[in-house]
Amino acid sequence: MTVHISAIQMASGPNLEANLNEAARLLEKTAEAGAKLCVLPENFAFMGADAEQRKLCEQAGSGKIQQFLSQQAEKHGIWLVGGTVPLQAQADNKVRAACLVFDDKGQQQARYDKIHLFDVQLTEDTPEKYKESALLESGSDVVVLDTPFGRLGLAICYDLRFPELFRLLSAQGAEIVALPSAFTATTGKAHWESLVRARAIENLSFMIAANQGGYHVDGRETYGDSMIVDPWGTILSRHPKHAGLACAKCDLTNLKSLRQSFPVLHHRRLFCQDDH
Repeated sequence: MTVHISAIQMASGPNLEANLNEAARLLEKTAEAGAKLCVLPENFAFMGADAEQRKLCEQAGSGKIQQFLSQQAEKHGIWLVGGTVPLQAQADNKVRAACLVFDDKGQQQARYDKIHLFDVQLTEDTPEKYKESALLESGSDVVVLDTPFGRLGLAICYDLRFPELFRLLSAQGAEIVALPSAFTATTGKAHWESLVRARAIENLSFMIAANQGGYHVDGRETYGDSMIVDPWGTILSRHPKHAGLACAKCDLTNLKSLRQSFPVLHHRRLFCQDDH
């Protein structure tokens, strides 16, 4: 079976309506191109101050952003991985970065809350630093779901640096992994392609890496280079900078054949333990 897949790249800002309009425009283009599984980037609906993102926080199952994703999935008859949506957390002053998956009827089929939070200062001689834990509450559950195209695993941005998560996705049968991201320009230049391709190769899985790409109103620059990578590490499609699409046809039959002829996943002798 072959499925047409799309990774959507944006350069989102602090204007919710403008971001949703841009996402709708790109989803229209990707649907016209024939894609049936589409992935939006992390923070697709809003990139701005933490205080403003707290105001946009929605309750699970209701809210403008969730309604938008449901409507777009149904309108275009696609399975849509909705980047991340700020959802209510257990702590009053925080939110969950939730990756929601909607089917082609607009029904939510899965939710993954970002586990690994980006708390770093990139170098000692630069003011570029990030502390996601000031806003976000970490999730704990590993999520893989059935789709008409195969088993789909979910991860978000900084998760990419933790191969044990991808091993757990693989152990739960993931054949495709969606990775909504907002990789910085600095870390993206150094590691983005290497990490995306490594996770595909290690787990013999397709990777759909949808990144933010461009300059943002708050001065942040994201790396872009959204890409679709096959289980052998080959980049099937990529979109370097600014808003746009990376689209490719992915052969799931060939994936199953590859896993049989090159059964590296069955040759493992060391196993990660899921502490969650």
